Formats: sequence, structure tokens, C-alpha cells
Amino acid sequence: MAKKPDTSRTKKVGNSAAHRGLKEELIVAGKVLVAQGQDDFTRGHLSLRLPDNPQLFFMKAHSIGLDEITTQNILTIDLDGKVVAGAARRHSEVYIHSEIFKARPDVNCVIHTHPTYSIALSATGRTLKCYSQPGALFYEALGTYTDTIALIRSQAMGAAVARALGNGRAVLLKNHGVVVTGATIAEAVIGTIMLENGAQVQLLVEAAGDPAAEFSRAHIERLKAEISQPEQFAINFDYLARRVKRRG
Repeated sequence: MAKKPDTSRTKKVGNSAAHRGLKEELIVAGKVLVAQGQDDFTRGHLSLRLPDNPQLFFMKAHSIGLDEITTQNILTIDLDGKVVAGAARRHSEVYIHSEIFKARPDVNCVIHTHPTYSIALSATGRTLKCYSQPGALFYEALGTYTDTIALIRSQAMGAAVARALGNGRAVLLKNHGVVVTGATIAEAVIGTIMLENGAQVQLLVEAAGDPAAEFSRAHIERLKAEISQPEQFAINFDYLARRVKRRG
């Protein structure tokens, strides 16, 4: 008789108290992103690497909004993009997440959304300037992916996005959206919001015409160091989480 596969490990994935806590963070993150205008129907997704098993990550399922994430519809996925646990439909763009996690051991959270101003900036072919404080967060840390406007539906395409990211914080997908990373959920969520704000300010400045020069590299790098402290991301994320909770 053929030996049955051992499914005990798969069944246990995501069921520990620690894993349930991580899933709750993802749920809150989705609600925060929607409250900040980062939703686009059911498009967009976020993922979180499992700290006790870096070869796996939790990810929002297909066909639900960012504000509809529950502990039941979060999938567990491996670095090849295969579902390890969960019964919901997997996003076809899973390879954005799996390939970045492969390439960047320091990244634990990946977010992909379609924010209006960031897309508009990507369509200009220009990168983000430091016309605002949020712009400083991405100073020399913002890549651009220009291969296609299409969905990132293969490992090769996901790997190309990871290469465009390099050692940076985020990538503009030309005419498509953004991919933002972080060591924590808080860092990735706040980074996503700040990138959109920076893009909005820049487009307003450029529309007004004749922008003044940016501050010096020294000034920008000093501010970047200040606003990229883990505590800053945590404080701001916790505030937005409280605000979402107050609004029900």
C-alpha cells in the first residue's frame, strides 16, 4: 500500500496563537489601507513572512477587498508561489511577493496597490523628488519596473520586479501600481501611504510649474534617517489602526 503524505505540518500552519496574531495584523493593515484610499475594487494584495518559517508567508486571498480580509481567507504560501494552507483562491500576482521574499531576506512584508498619484507619477517616467518629507523616505530607494503594464503572473516577471526593487524600499510599476516593502507590517503600510502622498505633492508642484531646487543631499539624508526609524512606523500605524477601530 502506498504511504499517505504527511499533512500534519500543513494543517498546523497558521493555527498557533502567534500566527493568529500575525493574521490579525494583516486584517488591520487591510482596513487601514482602504481607509487611506489604497483600494481598487478587489485588486491589490499584501503578504507577511512567517517569522518562525521564512520560507512561508501569509497572503490575502483573491476576490476580496483589502478590508474584507479574515483569518479564514488568508492563505499560507511558499517561496515558489504554491499554497501550503488555506482553501481560498490565490492571487495570480503571487510572484511579486514570493520573488521579493526570495531576493530580500530583510523584507517581511510586501504590499501591492494601485494608488492614483503614484500611478500618474510612474506614467511620467520621472522618479519621486523630495518636494515633501514623505519623498525623503524614498530618496535613492525607489525603483521603476517598465517591462509591461500587464499583471505580474509568472516567476520571471516577479523576479524582474525584485530586480527593479534591488536594495530599495519600493518600486513604481509603470502605469500599473506600486510595490512597497518593509521589515514589518507597520513599515510597509506607512511606506505605501507616504509614497502616495509624496507623489501627490510632486504632481501638484510640477503642475504649478518652475519648481524650486530640492534641499541638499545632507538635509534629505538626515530627514530620511529620522523618519525611517522603526518606532516612527509603529507609532503612525498604531494611530491609523485606532482611527479605523473608532470608525467601526
